[in-house]
Amino acid sequence: MTISPNEIPLAQFMNLVQSTVAPRPIAFASTIDAQNRVNLSPFSFFNVFSINPPILIFSPARRVRNNTTKHTLENVLEVPEVVINIVDYAMVQQCSLASTEYEKGVDEFEKAGFVALKSDLVRPPRVANSPASFECKVNQVIPLGSEGGAGNLVVCEIVKAHFSPHIFDENGTINPQKMDLVARLGGDWYARITSESLFQVAKPVANLGIGIDALPAHIWANKMLSGNDLGKLGNVERLPMEAEVAEFKAAHKEMAHNDAFLAKLLEENAVFDALCFLM
Repeated sequence: MTISPNEIPLAQFMNLVQSTVAPRPIAFASTIDAQNRVNLSPFSFFNVFSINPPILIFSPARRVRNNTTKHTLENVLEVPEVVINIVDYAMVQQCSLASTEYEKGVDEFEKAGFVALKSDLVRPPRVANSPASFECKVNQVIPLGSEGGAGNLVVCEIVKAHFSPHIFDENGTINPQKMDLVARLGGDWYARITSESLFQVAKPVANLGIGIDALPAHIWANKMLSGNDLGKLGNVERLPMEAEVAEFKAAHKEMAHNDAFLAKLLEENAVFDALCFLM
C-alpha cells in the first residue's frame, strides 16, 4: 500500500505511522503549573537527541479529534521544567491510567497511585517507582503546527539524573534485563523488553567491515544466506587466507556441505569460521 498523508483520514494515518514507527520509549512526564498544580502524563513521541549537552525531546501533540492541547504542554509553557521518568513493566498499567484526561488540577500521582519524590533542582516531583528519572529544564518548545495532530517539541536539558540501584550489574553497568522496560506501539499494543527479546549486534565502530560486496560472489549469491547472515559476514575486517581455510576444513571434514553446521556457526557469531566454511 502506498499513500499520501492527505489521502486518508488523519486518525487512520496516525494509526499507520504509530504502528510502524515502533517500539517507542515512553516519557512519563511530570510537570507543574504556575499555581503549583502537578500533572503526570506519558508520551511516546520521545527520545534522546544529544549527550553534550544532555538533551531529551518529547512531543505532546494537539489532540486529533478536537485540536485541544494537553495540560503537560500548557504547564511547561508556564513553568519550563519537567521530570522525565522512565517506565518499566511493573508500572505500565498505572502509567496508562495516568493518561486519562482528567480535569486540569487533578493530580495523576494520586489518581494512578504513584509516590511523588521531591526533585533536587526542579519544581515538578519525580516518580519514586521509576527505574530512572531525569530532572530537566525546558530550553525550548517548538510548535510544529496549529491543527489537530500537530506536535510540540519540548526540548529538555537534563540537570540531574536518578537511577535505581537494582538496574545495575556487578560492573556498575546498566543491565537491560534488569530494567524490564516497556515501549509503545500502535493502538493498545505495548512491548516488554525481556531476556528472551534481547540480542546483541556487533557495532562496526572499532573495526572496518569489508562489506557484503567484498565477499566472494558465490557467498553473497548464496540463496541460503539471509540478509542478516550476509551482514555478519560483511562485518569482518578481512577474508580468511588459504591456509586458514584449509586448516578449518581439515579440522571439520565431517561437516563439509552441512548446512545445519553453517547455521550454527552464524547463530553463535563464529563469523570467521563461517567464512572458512563457505570459502
